[in-house]
Amino acid sequence: MKTSWLIGAAVLALSSTLVLAQEAPVDLLPPGFSDPAPTPTPRPTSSTPAPRPSRAPAPSATSAPGTPSPPVPTNSGEVVQQLPGSYQGPQRTPAAAPAQPDLSRLPTLRELEAMSTDELDEFLGLKPKIDIPAGAQRSMAQVGVIAPAEGGLPVGSLAKQPASLVRAALKGATGPVISRWGHILMRRALASRLEAPQAMDPAEFAALRAGALNAMGEFGPARALVQDVDTGNYSPALTDAALTAYVGTADVLGACPAVQLGKSKRDDPEWKMLAGICNAYAGETARAQTDLRRLQTRGEGERIDVLLAQRLAGAAGRGRRGVTIEWDGVEALTPWRFALANAVGEDVPEALLSNLAPSYLSASANAAMLPLPKRVRGADLAAQGGILSAAAMVDLYSQIFADQADDGAAMLTASRLREAYVAPAAAQRVEAIRDVWSGDKKYRYGRMVLTAYAAARVTPSNEFSDDAGQLIASMLTAGLDRDAMRWAGVVDDGSLGWALLTLAATGENSASGGDIDSFIDDDESAGQRKSRMLLAGLAGLGRVGRGDIASYSSRLGVDFSSPTRWTRTIGQAAEFGNPALVALLAGLGMQGDSWDRMTARHLFHIVSALNEVGLKAEARMIAAEAVARA
Repeated sequence: MKTSWLIGAAVLALSSTLVLAQEAPVDLLPPGFSDPAPTPTPRPTSSTPAPRPSRAPAPSATSAPGTPSPPVPTNSGEVVQQLPGSYQGPQRTPAAAPAQPDLSRLPTLRELEAMSTDELDEFLGLKPKIDIPAGAQRSMAQVGVIAPAEGGLPVGSLAKQPASLVRAALKGATGPVISRWGHILMRRALASRLEAPQAMDPAEFAALRAGALNAMGEFGPARALVQDVDTGNYSPALTDAALTAYVGTADVLGACPAVQLGKSKRDDPEWKMLAGICNAYAGETARAQTDLRRLQTRGEGERIDVLLAQRLAGAAGRGRRGVTIEWDGVEALTPWRFALANAVGEDVPEALLSNLAPSYLSASANAAMLPLPKRVRGADLAAQGGILSAAAMVDLYSQIFADQADDGAAMLTASRLREAYVAPAAAQRVEAIRDVWSGDKKYRYGRMVLTAYAAARVTPSNEFSDDAGQLIASMLTAGLDRDAMRWAGVVDDGSLGWALLTLAATGENSASGGDIDSFIDDDESAGQRKSRMLLAGLAGLGRVGRGDIASYSSRLGVDFSSPTRWTRTIGQAAEFGNPALVALLAGLGMQGDSWDRMTARHLFHIVSALNEVGLKAEARMIAAEAVARA
């Protein structure tokens, strides 16, 4: 089955060979630099100073013709001035004449008047290069925000790997990851404190990782990652990735160090508006307002964007200036426009919010400056995608209930969620959980994340056997596999609950052929996708024999053995035991805009590779998620 989301895998530089992390480093110094020059032998010294001669020795007879003679001191200590042409002592080389400036490159008066203050500073060399003292500057040997002791991946995981392969994997990560648990794993790998491959510049490595996080909608971790690098070390690509992260988090002012000190060749209206805003908050309010008015006069940038920028710049210092925001004629809500509106607290028309990109819609759930009803708008999408945890979802709806911030669907969901926790009877709690799930079917999995902890509080009982599969699926969205395993004695063999528990269980237990047959026979999903995902997960975890794999593969019409460049690469990375590279390649293989893009063959290779490199928990959760969402 060909899928468009696998196009990124085709760009992998698979001609590169993976290497073990234990390989010895290569000496990069040119010949002659490895061996230090011999140290000169010091002359012997004496504590008694040598006597001064009373007169200068006579010139040697072997002196070359024309060699000047030194001045001859007399007995009185006076020095006789030599005649012209004789030795005059050490001579100073005459200084070279100063180079004449190239006046042909000077801008005209009209060009100078058209320059913004930032362009003028750049031309005159007044732009600062770095804002951190030398003693406080940080090394770029390791960049990231999650140390191994905090759950990050090993620091040297990618240091010995081919730069071309790592670069291709990161550049190919250009969209969201369809699996919630795959998204969580990918975020963890990208945000880990890692060393760059030896043949890759650390700034490029940081830029590629931040760009991949931005593409996933993880603007907060991307911002934290770029902040781990001193602004003076930014490359143009890292500056662009940093600006995207700051805009995505509506932290416009946080981008100012990157704008004022970072390296960039941008000259677009958005960059100029950012420069004006940053100048205002640097104490140059009049200068900022002049630059922004100039943008509006010239017609650079959309009018609504310039007005929002003027509103934000006008709030700095004494530069308060009333700006009326008019949304008439605005047909689209861009990320930049959305960030500025959030930063100044400007209400966005409802008609524009409906067209917001999914990544920014989900990011709004983490925007603390937004009212709760607007944050909850993207919460289900953010939870379903892995951006929000189950605990964060419960906190959000708890605030809505406590503040009575909404009298619509969000408030009703918050009330039913409370009932799922505090209702006296178990049947009432399960009924409340069902009501929470009954929202938009498109985001049903996000609602299952919301009820994960409430489902874990339900005591297993045959009374709820019909809901057991969904309750187990809800618990597994938050990784509550121990709570889910309590239902092992309640679920029927071959049911959805049985399938999820078989995949989520720890250990090396195997699935019986009879139970798999029962599951396949009762599978009513389109194209028996649940059965295909179950077989792929069991095979990847090693919980079904090879003979059964061949038999069920033929029955379900799947082929796990057909190789591709991506399958060979992730298999080789797993063989070498490199969890970071496996995580990146797994995330690359799960890109898409819906779960329909996921195939059983790719699930098999992802689960198998993760299980082989020790990421067993992630492998089990991804396999169970695939069956629940298929």
